[in-house]
Amino acid sequence: MKERIEQLKKEFSEALAAAATEEALEALRVAYLGKKGAITDLMKSLRDVEDKKSAGQWINEFKTLAESEIASAAAALKDAAIKAQIRSAKKFNPTLIAERELGSYHPITLCTKDLEEIFMGMGFTIEDYAEIVGDYECFEALNIPKHHPARDMQDTYYLENGQLLKTHTSAAQNAIMKKYGAPLRAIFPGRCFRNESTDACHENTFFQMEGMMIDENISISNLIYFMKTMLSQVFKRDIKVRLRPGFFPFVEPGFELDINCLICGGEGCPSCKNSGWLELCPCGMIHPNVLRDGGIDTEKYTGFAFGLGLTRLAMMRYGVKDIRDFNSGNLKALSQFKSL
Repeated sequence: MKERIEQLKKEFSEALAAAATEEALEALRVAYLGKKGAITDLMKSLRDVEDKKSAGQWINEFKTLAESEIASAAAALKDAAIKAQIRSAKKFNPTLIAERELGSYHPITLCTKDLEEIFMGMGFTIEDYAEIVGDYECFEALNIPKHHPARDMQDTYYLENGQLLKTHTSAAQNAIMKKYGAPLRAIFPGRCFRNESTDACHENTFFQMEGMMIDENISISNLIYFMKTMLSQVFKRDIKVRLRPGFFPFVEPGFELDINCLICGGEGCPSCKNSGWLELCPCGMIHPNVLRDGGIDTEKYTGFAFGLGLTRLAMMRYGVKDIRDFNSGNLKALSQFKSL
């Protein structure tokens, strides 16, 4: 039996050396390792051998050797084919004019990058946060307990595991407070989701930028200063705004910062629901309950928070009349931002 195996090994090595293609290698594999192959025949002949244990060991060693060497040869052939393809490929010439049009930043990305620079210049850090959060982060840590009617203001996408797609960037407030403590200045832009009907100024997927400042003796005047500074730098001109009372459980007092519609000049259009104003930035002084949940000493610190609507800001900045254009993938509509 051993002599027979040694002879087959020799024949196998010679055939392997001659197998120069994937097809030849596969034929060799079938000839030795297939159901009707030489090694299978050796296993069948064990019943006629006295020292079955030794013979079985020799056959298994031969089988392992054949499998390993065939696998190595296959990998070598594949590597050689890739190298040959690379050698024959058309050489890249970086001096040639691009055959395709270059892409561009999305208008919301442009707004985000500009705002990040503005707020970094005012001492704010930039944070990121998950799009899938728990009920605690999105509601309970923001002074919105279960069954609170304020939850009806946000039509939420819930997942089967009990988590949800965050409905506002405020969902990151608790984690950011616990990460840095006080004093704190941070912004965290992100994508939000709400299950609502779409129109010229509403979309089920949109972008916000949350901002917080927590320190001693922070007041509404600090909030107004930062909002005015931000808007003047974004639009490079004076913008008419109004501040009106607004209810949000996580701020007290709460406000709505509206911007005079730049699409219609305040005369009224579908983009501003014919009111002449566009809600841009809900804001207010952070509720003590929210501060306490974030581990902040409310006897020492106060703070403000705002949720700037990046999508609506981009509409006003670039004169986009329909918010749905941003998520449409319409290259014709978005290509105008290439030069920005």
